[in-house]
Amino acid sequence: LAIAYFEQLKESHDAWEVCAEALAKSVYSDDHVKFFCFQVLEHQIKYSLNAAQQQLIRETLMKWLQCQLMNTQAEKPFIRNKAAQVFALTFVMEYLTHWPKFFFDILSLVGLNPHGVDIYLRTLMAIDAEVVDRDIVHTAEEVRRNTLIKDNMREHVIPSLVESWYQILGAYQQSHPEITCQCLEVVGAYVSWIDLNLIANDRFVNLLLSQMCVEDLREEACDCLFEIVNKGMDPTDKTKLIESLCQVLQSAGFFNVEQEEDVDFLAKFSRLVNGMGQSLVLSWTKLAKSGDVKVAAETLRALEAKVPLLIKLLVHEDDDISANIVGFCYDYLHVLKQLPLLTDQQKANVEAIMLAVMKKLTYDDEYNFDNEGEDEAMFVEYRKQLKMLLDRLAQVSPELLLEAVRRVFSSTMQTWQTASFMEVEVAIRLLYMLGEALPASHGAHFSGDTAKTSTLQDMMRTLVSCGVSSYQHTSVVLEFFETVVRYDKFFLVEPQHIPNVLMAFLDHRGLRHSSPKVRSRVAYLFSRFVKTLHKHMNAFIEDILTRIQDLLELVPPENGVPALLTSDDQLFVFETAGVLVVNGEGPAERKQALMRSLLMPLTDAFRLLLAKLATEREEERQAVLADCLSHAVGFASRTSKAFSNKQTVKHCGCTEVYRDCLQTFLPALSCPVQRGALRSAVRSFLHRMIICLEEEVLPFIPAASEHMLKDCEPKDLQEFIPLISQITANQVLVSFSLGCSLDALSVLYLQSQVSPFLQQVFMPLVLAIFEVLGRPAEDNDQAAALEKQMLRRSYFTFIQTIASSGMNEVMASQGVENIERVLFTIIQGAVDFPDPIAQKTCFIILSKLVELWGAKDGMVGFPDFIYKHIVPACFLAPLKPTFDLTDAQTVLTLSECALTLKMIHHKRGHEFIQYLQTEYLPSLQVSPEITQELCQVLQQPDVKVLKNYIKVRIQWRKP
Repeated sequence: LAIAYFEQLKESHDAWEVCAEALAKSVYSDDHVKFFCFQVLEHQIKYSLNAAQQQLIRETLMKWLQCQLMNTQAEKPFIRNKAAQVFALTFVMEYLTHWPKFFFDILSLVGLNPHGVDIYLRTLMAIDAEVVDRDIVHTAEEVRRNTLIKDNMREHVIPSLVESWYQILGAYQQSHPEITCQCLEVVGAYVSWIDLNLIANDRFVNLLLSQMCVEDLREEACDCLFEIVNKGMDPTDKTKLIESLCQVLQSAGFFNVEQEEDVDFLAKFSRLVNGMGQSLVLSWTKLAKSGDVKVAAETLRALEAKVPLLIKLLVHEDDDISANIVGFCYDYLHVLKQLPLLTDQQKANVEAIMLAVMKKLTYDDEYNFDNEGEDEAMFVEYRKQLKMLLDRLAQVSPELLLEAVRRVFSSTMQTWQTASFMEVEVAIRLLYMLGEALPASHGAHFSGDTAKTSTLQDMMRTLVSCGVSSYQHTSVVLEFFETVVRYDKFFLVEPQHIPNVLMAFLDHRGLRHSSPKVRSRVAYLFSRFVKTLHKHMNAFIEDILTRIQDLLELVPPENGVPALLTSDDQLFVFETAGVLVVNGEGPAERKQALMRSLLMPLTDAFRLLLAKLATEREEERQAVLADCLSHAVGFASRTSKAFSNKQTVKHCGCTEVYRDCLQTFLPALSCPVQRGALRSAVRSFLHRMIICLEEEVLPFIPAASEHMLKDCEPKDLQEFIPLISQITANQVLVSFSLGCSLDALSVLYLQSQVSPFLQQVFMPLVLAIFEVLGRPAEDNDQAAALEKQMLRRSYFTFIQTIASSGMNEVMASQGVENIERVLFTIIQGAVDFPDPIAQKTCFIILSKLVELWGAKDGMVGFPDFIYKHIVPACFLAPLKPTFDLTDAQTVLTLSECALTLKMIHHKRGHEFIQYLQTEYLPSLQVSPEITQELCQVLQQPDVKVLKNYIKVRIQWRKP
């Protein structure tokens, strides 16, 4: 009730005057009432006020401010902030018109009263938010107004404001550090757009530097100096400013960062040094481009002089301090990359940065690998920044980087048994990072020529033979496997190491590691390793399959024993097993036997679980069983990913194995419970089998379709249609999967296989779609409306696939009544539904049907359909109010509409032109001149002319 009352009060015409009086006379002591009064004033100021009301607002604010000067205790911060917002809003509205002396009035009133100065500084920050803050989106009018305000302030008041800041900084340094910090924040905010000479002078800068030595002020002073350094200015002047600052900071001892214990201050100081360094880099870049060689060289020397400080901050044990200097470091390396030759000192700088990066990449003792939280996430992000530096180091001096990593890696691997996990992990990590950092010309590939064995190859040989894969820390083990897979091409050169690495993948170091995180990642990495090196594993196939057999088991829900791998991880293991079987060098009989032994346990378990599901009554238990059944289908499907254009299912003798899987899985479609999950799994398997088994899958589809079309929802149909479309376009898919183009006989063969099936399934599918689309739905049910729209689109795409696949007899064989029903839905989709994506598809279908059946010897009765329905659709669709030519999809629809008209003319010739001139266009009351014009355009060979004409003259109905 109170909130409703206050909102009502806001809208009242005169309530704000009551609030103004209450503030001016300090009527209320309750903080929330005061806050509300300011809210009411704020609301009122945003709307038009007459001159008297404006005057009242100004007087109210000044009286309230005067009261603050007399109070012994300041208002609560939230009230002061709200008051500052109201002051700022009033300033923005009236400074250029009725209150040009805004600042002078406030300054003369508050003097050096701490309560008054506090409000003054808060108001300045609120003004910055209203007028300057680039993160706030302003209208064009507000931008113009803000520009005028800043121009006027620069001309009339900024010098006085700067003087007031100087006085405040000096007066309150000891007594009110919080006010001094506020003032430093104001200076930092305003320095970006005022004359820098007012701030960057000896008097002001010396004051700021003196405050760098005051513990309560130095963080804010650092931020203020950072903003000054970031101010855009002439590169020579910027260099001089930074050099003078650095001299004072260095002489004051700030460069001795190892002696500073306050990490919060050092983080601010590191940010300041980063700003100075990046500014010097920018100045050098500008000077170098301008050809000012001498000054550019001086700037480069100034830049180089900061590198020792950069390295101290980069290597600091606190990651925040280190992270704040990365930008300067990255830019400095970019400068070195552009230099033709590096001096000895610059090479030493590169090496020092390199060592700092290597040290900072190391985990600390507190990193929680088992339960990674915010701190761990921040370190991961910090590592990414260090990775950028490593990449840049590689660009500057790949030889130095390679040698530095080799030195660290070799010394660590020699003593890995006694080294800490952090040292071992980072040594392997550095080897891993070289893969992306080093260009190929510097050894990021492996040569078979032993006389030219790369440093990288030496390190890989050490990695896989020194036994470090047995290290008892997850981070080291994971890094080992990541690196082995990153450099899997190494094993093509030295395949003798494959057996040892395979064992690491398969035993307690990898897939049977005590950590679920390691097992999960290794499952994926193992699949990648095998895909690359399967040609070298023929002798180990049976052994590998035996060792991973228990990992390939479908874990039933009643087992109670936690599985080593999740079902998602098992997918990778099944795919790996499939790759091993398919790519083995043995005969097809061996491959068939291995694949059967891989898939039979799945199908056997599937039958048992499906029988249980059919009799299970408890819903939660049903869901668990259905989930397990879905996994079984998914695992079988994943093994088929191993087949390629060279190793097809037929070639490997595995057709019968997958046919048996299909026969086992299809009964799940008729299961009365958990239909959604089971249908989805079997449907996905059918998609794979259409590619793998080609025409062999067709006998299974009619029965599968019958089950999937029973009691289905829009989503079920929407997901089923692509399956049928895939079969329809099978010759294209088979052509793609075989890596060749099918000859005409092959296409005819596939059509002869697919067409009878499609003729059988076409109308049941279409009728199921009609039934679902015809179901009533509530007007405001947006989700149901969207589902129907998506189903309608899928339906039209399906018809388009049929029409475009060369199997038009599928539709032609459905009987006149059914054909008409389908054709009318296409006309309806082209004209009546405001869905340009569906409309475009419908016009593509109509154009194709005209091409197929529209000739004089085409389908009986179709010419009449063209003139009675297709031609009107081409004219009526663009005339709909919802046909929006500012929409890109609608423009495409219009283009397809024009192509349809062009196709009708191509098939019917002069007869079509005569029909337009004598019957159809006159019926729309189109003038003879426009009719003649349109018919001439329609007969021109370039279809673009027709498209443009229709776009321009879309309102033919008008005479």
